[in-house]
Amino acid sequence: MSVKECHHHHKGKKHKLWRRIFWGIVIFAFIVLLTVLIIWAILKPSKPTFILQDVTVYGFNATIPNFLTSSFQVTLSSRNPNDKIGIYYDRLNTYVTYRNQQVTYRTSIPPSYQGHKEEDVWSPFVYGTNVPVAPYNFVGLSQDQTNGNVLVLVKIDGKVRWKVGSFVSAHYNLNVRCPAFITFGPQSNGIALGNNAVKYQLVQRCTVGV
Repeated sequence: MSVKECHHHHKGKKHKLWRRIFWGIVIFAFIVLLTVLIIWAILKPSKPTFILQDVTVYGFNATIPNFLTSSFQVTLSSRNPNDKIGIYYDRLNTYVTYRNQQVTYRTSIPPSYQGHKEEDVWSPFVYGTNVPVAPYNFVGLSQDQTNGNVLVLVKIDGKVRWKVGSFVSAHYNLNVRCPAFITFGPQSNGIALGNNAVKYQLVQRCTVGV
């Protein structure tokens, strides 16, 4: 065998070796991915449940036309219903809306991990100072407040990941919607706490989208 033929022979063997290594890695990755997908399909992760426990209103001032100043403390509980799947809450922002319009600033909830069947409770403050309100919404807000009953939504938007064993999924969007009836005047069912603060015990189940 000539030197040239020997060189081509060794080059061919090296090429075959790299090709085997490449396909070995591809097959291994495929098996791992298939295993994860099968486990995922068997476990079928359930989305967390959220309950709005209470809302404390420290301020709700709509005396300036088309502007609202408000301050709330909301108590939210979250439960992971899964037996073998954990949940990473990587980013959570809570805020209040009225008739699909945001009327407070966003408040961040610190990232956390929720184990199997665990429950967490958060009590963030959300507020807004002279937040513009659309004129047609402000008319409805004034009427609702005069009638003594204002419906707002406490919302949470964020990103979550699922943890199955050592596998952690990609990010999924989390959208939580919690209705809260705030009552005013003689028919108010709130508990006065002093300094014009009123606490409303709600225990309201929220809708959750993931």
